[in-house]
Amino acid sequence: MTVIILTACPPGLRGHLTQWLLELTAGVYVGHISARVRVRLWTRVTEMAGVGRALMVYQIPGEQRLSFVAHDHHWVPVDLDGVTLMRRPVAPIINPAIPAGWSKAARRRRFGKRGRPA
Repeated sequence: MTVIILTACPPGLRGHLTQWLLELTAGVYVGHISARVRVRLWTRVTEMAGVGRALMVYQIPGEQRLSFVAHDHHWVPVDLDGVTLMRRPVAPIINPAIPAGWSKAARRRRFGKRGRPA
């Protein structure tokens, strides 16, 4: 079984995938296809995706019994001792609406109620 998930891809690619796979919901395609068709279909997906992202999950023999392929995706498949996992990038979340530094309450808690030095 092969599953392809598309995000922000052109409608032409979605139409092309419906020739080979069933579309369960918007951007999610499922079906049983041969390895040769799967490779050619993935090549077509990477060519036509444009600025969109794509993720494919398919069956392989082995302990985990599946493998991942990603195109322009933030999460990257990583092999860890024979098991493929998806690595999510960890980036600090910075909110520009919140000023940097200590809040007034935190300053009072830390330094007590003493006055500011002159």
